[in-house]
Amino acid sequence: MSKAKIFQSLTIASELTATRQVEQHLFTQLRAQNYPDDCLFAIRLALEEALSNAIKHGNHLDPAKMVTVRFSINPDEIQLTIIDQGQGFDPLVVPDPTTKEHLEDPNGRGIMLMRAYMDEVSYNLKGNEVRMVKRIRPSRSKQAG
Repeated sequence: MSKAKIFQSLTIASELTATRQVEQHLFTQLRAQNYPDDCLFAIRLALEEALSNAIKHGNHLDPAKMVTVRFSINPDEIQLTIIDQGQGFDPLVVPDPTTKEHLEDPNGRGIMLMRAYMDEVSYNLKGNEVRMVKRIRPSRSKQAG
């Protein structure tokens, strides 16, 4: 059975509780595409971090500001874009949280996790939009057959 490509866009208020509806909707789609559990874990972690950053740091928890989540799903990959209405930031100036002088600094850990679990993470020039890609690699048993 061939799986269709899915493209959708959701907009939520800048409230942390609103992220649940995005996660539920997205993961229903991913399960329908038979995404493996390890990919679901990685995507969930990266999505939670990106949404949290957009709501807390981008929109400063202002419920009047919105966060838009766009996603494109096909059997080979998911592309996620999270856009906030904040001023943006320069991801290059966020300190590396793994260096000795920043080990106890709470900032930058979410970005580090997103980069660790996704295949691609990039930002627009303004810094209020993050695009993430996770590629789905066939399991060895599927490759052999």
